[in-house]
Amino acid sequence: MSIPSQTTTPLSTQTSSVYWIRGIVFTALFSALFIAFSWIKVPLGYTSVPITLQTLAVMLAGGLLGAVYGFWSILIVLLLTATGLPLLHGNGGLPLIFGATGGFIWMFPIAALLIGLVSDKLFRSSKTLNAKSIVILFISIIAFGIVLVYITGVPWLAYKANYTLSAALKGGCYPFLLGDIIKAVVAVVLIRTLRPLLPKFRK
Repeated sequence: MSIPSQTTTPLSTQTSSVYWIRGIVFTALFSALFIAFSWIKVPLGYTSVPITLQTLAVMLAGGLLGAVYGFWSILIVLLLTATGLPLLHGNGGLPLIFGATGGFIWMFPIAALLIGLVSDKLFRSSKTLNAKSIVILFISIIAFGIVLVYITGVPWLAYKANYTLSAALKGGCYPFLLGDIIKAVVAVVLIRTLRPLLPKFRK
């Protein structure tokens, strides 16, 4: 009588599955964080652009999850919002995505991707960041999480609201700069502290 042979899953396959599941879970968590932070908003009255914590969520998604999962954690929310789900500060649908603040919204996944690329590179060689790496991370967050978002957001606001560029800067940029810089500082501190503690998402 022959004994049935037991099939075993190769260790590499098991490890890949663990990484994949872990990545999906953290992507969902940061998508939820992005949604939650979008609900925290302070309307300014004189502009359609409110103060929110969305950009902080974008910075953290890229810095903590890395390029791939950071990008998807934000993009998934935008795609679901475009279908009509009220995920961004209680609103949804194409009118929101293509509304006055659409130029900011479109750039969020790209910002997370680019911040993630820098963060991945910095943490690839070491789990702890030295002073130089901290400065590089901070500059990348300023460049991609703030400046790049304004580059698309402000002109689109001017177009949709029929503003001059000067008026769009006053309504969609200048009032938010100090808060964005504070968010960047907070993001650097959290990324530097928490990323070494997170499990790996890939080999």
